[in-house]
Amino acid sequence: MIKAVILLTRRDDMTLQDFSDWMLKEHVPLALKLDGLKRYQVNIARENGSDYDGISELWFDSEEAMLAAYGTDHGKAVAADSLAHVKDRKRIVVDEHPFTPTA
Repeated sequence: MIKAVILLTRRDDMTLQDFSDWMLKEHVPLALKLDGLKRYQVNIARENGSDYDGISELWFDSEEAMLAAYGTDHGKAVAADSLAHVKDRKRIVVDEHPFTPTA
């Protein structure tokens, strides 16, 4: 399993609330329909001033599965929707290494 972490900076003409509304009400429903998507999480900044306004996390079985999902017409539409609403977008494909705190 791999995860794509996408760092998003909203367009200059959007407020943080505009960005949040677009992400949660419009973009999430599109992204949830990506072929092979196993899990999806969105994180929105709590206040202005950070380098990034949101972080998306998408889990797929493999990098090949992720590339195949974004290679479909729907995947291209998801990417285009994102690019239409952000001024910067950085994607990092990662392997997770989770740890559980001990007492």
